[in-house]
Amino acid sequence: MADRATGTTVPHEPGPAPQPVRGAATPEPAARPGGRWVALLALAPLTLLTAASWSGRWVRPSGDEWCFLPVVRDGGISALVDTFYAKDNGRIVNALLVGAYATFDVPGHQWFPLVSGVLMLGILWAVTAAALRRAALTAPAGTAPLVAAVVTALFLFASRNTYKTFFWPAASVSHTLPPVLACAAALPLLRARTRTGRRLALGTVLVAGVVMAMLSEETTVVAVLVLAAAWLLAERIAGERMRPFLRRWCVAGLAGCLIGGVLLYTSPGLRIRRERHDAGTAEMVAPDSLLGALEGFARILGMLLTNWPYLAAVAVGTLLALLTRPTGDGPPRPPRGAAPLAAAGGVVFLLSGYLCTLLAYPVFGGHVTSSTRIWNDFVLLYLVLLVGAGTLLGRAVRRRAARTGPPLAVAAALCGVVCAALLVSVAHLDTAMRARAQAWERQDRSLRAEAAAGARTVPYTPLVIAEMTEPFDKRGTPRWSAACVADYYRVDHVTLGTRRP
Repeated sequence: MADRATGTTVPHEPGPAPQPVRGAATPEPAARPGGRWVALLALAPLTLLTAASWSGRWVRPSGDEWCFLPVVRDGGISALVDTFYAKDNGRIVNALLVGAYATFDVPGHQWFPLVSGVLMLGILWAVTAAALRRAALTAPAGTAPLVAAVVTALFLFASRNTYKTFFWPAASVSHTLPPVLACAAALPLLRARTRTGRRLALGTVLVAGVVMAMLSEETTVVAVLVLAAAWLLAERIAGERMRPFLRRWCVAGLAGCLIGGVLLYTSPGLRIRRERHDAGTAEMVAPDSLLGALEGFARILGMLLTNWPYLAAVAVGTLLALLTRPTGDGPPRPPRGAAPLAAAGGVVFLLSGYLCTLLAYPVFGGHVTSSTRIWNDFVLLYLVLLVGAGTLLGRAVRRRAARTGPPLAVAAALCGVVCAALLVSVAHLDTAMRARAQAWERQDRSLRAEAAAGARTVPYTPLVIAEMTEPFDKRGTPRWSAACVADYYRVDHVTLGTRRP
């Protein structure tokens, strides 16, 4: 039988061997028992996450944060919430999370990668373990953390711009954290066993929908499509007893997203932002925007499909299928096959990716393809689908292969190779971040000293990393953040510096 607390199998007294039934379908071979190697393999992505989190000590403010920091310093988090809601974009929850790390100034930026990385890993770990229990599957100890750690590592470090995905707090709050936080809303659903648990699940997803709409528009679009698809495909996802509750849960989530969307779209900040970027509804659905967004998403899709480290998601899905087996005491499996679900997932991903690109297109225009941080709103869904594809592959291997050892070894090796390659990439980024941090500290001390001596105009030398926006462009033209840098150092103006910081 299965130990539900750990997800591992425990010995049971042997009984008479079941006799095969003539004409019955050939059962899948039992999953190969796991061992310590599963936990050891999980160390590869966990090591990558640890190394990257340690590199967070080199993060220094840049981009939008130059503007956030003076507001929080002078007026606290409430001032930032008011600024976001009344002037910037209407996203109240986004302002709360930004204010949470901006309150601590530079140390807040340094600790953010560690805190957010642990949070994302913990959520995906809990969701994976709960999903295995709900599906009445048992696996060797370490399987759930292995799957969660690989997906987290790919999501954060297989990006085309890891700095903006993981190390830049402003982008992470808007585009990296939200998809994972949305996954957390599924935990009460997966764990609901009683009437109280079901009520908690409904209330949680309702609140989560409201919060998500006030945090990230793009992630909300993805969540709405996923919830709608789950409602339509409830017969293929859940058993007969679970199906009505699943549909109510989806409706509650959609209602939350609708309420949050109304609050967001009636905010003065969003109206001002749309007017500033000429990004109203009419402009968004104009033929040029629709076609431009389609072309942009096609290029994004091409880059995602050819990003070879994502093969590790397929590999870990294969491992999952080969390592798990039914416990025999759970709910009945869905009455139909998984292929239609995979096809539906692909449609949801393509549609959500296009709509997210369309939302960003009026602001970014042709640069929407290079603005990799907005991809993260739908990339997590892509990785989940790849894990699902790997699971289907693993099930096929179990049905046809006489021995599952070689496929297990190949999948495990691929995960290890990808993690090693990503670790090298993070090490190179660590070197660049350290150089910028040291230069930033020298310039910071100089600027503060000049401001303390009474200077009202100080020179600032751009310190570019990972294509981040600096207060001056390559031609020395001031950008929008130049005024924010002046506020941060309590001076009237900053000019382009020529000294080496």
